[in-house]
Amino acid sequence: MLGELWSFQGRYRTLHLTWFAFFLTFVVWFNLAPLATTVREDMGLELGQIRTIDICNVALTVPARVIIGMLLDKFGPRITYSAILVFAAIPCLMFATAQSFGQLVVARLLLSIVGAGFVIGIRMVAEWFPPKEIGLAEGIYGGWGNFGSAFSALTLVIVAGWLSFAGGAQIGDVVLNWRGAIALTGIIAAVYGVFYFFSVRDTPPGKVYQRPHKTAGLEVTSMRDFWGLMGMNVPFAGILAVLAWRLKTVGFLTEATYPMALLAILIWYGMQSLGVFRTNWQLITGEKVYPKEDRYEFKQVAILELTYIVNFGSELAVVSMLPSFFETTFDLPKATAGALAASYAFMNLAARPGGGLLSDRMGSRKNTMAFLTIGLGVGYLLMSLIQPGTFTG
Repeated sequence: MLGELWSFQGRYRTLHLTWFAFFLTFVVWFNLAPLATTVREDMGLELGQIRTIDICNVALTVPARVIIGMLLDKFGPRITYSAILVFAAIPCLMFATAQSFGQLVVARLLLSIVGAGFVIGIRMVAEWFPPKEIGLAEGIYGGWGNFGSAFSALTLVIVAGWLSFAGGAQIGDVVLNWRGAIALTGIIAAVYGVFYFFSVRDTPPGKVYQRPHKTAGLEVTSMRDFWGLMGMNVPFAGILAVLAWRLKTVGFLTEATYPMALLAILIWYGMQSLGVFRTNWQLITGEKVYPKEDRYEFKQVAILELTYIVNFGSELAVVSMLPSFFETTFDLPKATAGALAASYAFMNLAARPGGGLLSDRMGSRKNTMAFLTIGLGVGYLLMSLIQPGTFTG
């Protein structure tokens, strides 16, 4: 596969076009991180408010990925990915033209939906590559696309400086047009979304895109797994409830609107649960019994979900705050802090394809994942020790 990777023909062309789509969703999703301190100073925000905006940046990604997954099953990756790229321009322009904290919050909540783009490409790549190559192919898609967050950290401060001819925020001796830089990322994503729509197809020639008969919820094969699935949906609602509480503490939600937000979350959870009931109704009533060879253990899904939370979830948190952390901890210029922060996500270029290659070649994916997760924990423990003077004495 490695020898054919740069052929830009057939499935390799689809892989390159798709990882770049993912790359742009990450550029858009993390376009605030390198400019956060600039936005805070220009808009006169308190530290708690900018942290709330950071939380909003990932808040709706959890339910959005579930909904996007349903749309993906129904419409296919070409239409779904194109739509989310075009959609990205709307919250980017909203954020770029915001005049209040409330408008920033709404725009960032909508932008968090763009983070659901990852699941679309996973399906697209899986359609085009055989099982023996899927690990490396998905690793290239994930790693090279993930580099979008590093690209934002490396370039957006510079772009904001270049656009200063049109005005911007006066930060010390520097003028940064953060509004123009953020708007530009959304416009580029939308243009590429149109290009992507006309440049790819859902499956290779001769292969039919398989759509599930039911898309309302995940199908399980035993009642024990059914209740496990219902339980796994509870944390989703809990995350949104915590976000609503946070928005209330910073004044975005009032005493009147806070209960309405909680009610909306409850309705969302009810709809999710209803979808699971509808999909598995024959199992619940005993009309359908799955033969042993067709059953799977839902606990494997739950374990992989928790592993993903620990790995990718923690990465999202770190990528969002690392530029500001370096800037404030070491009193660095914004561009320098962004470049240093980019090194964290930069490793994805090699690490994710490397992980995919290990997945293809190693005998035990379970042991490989356990070893890498332990390494992740050790790395974060060492990062927690960083403070002014750590490297300079």
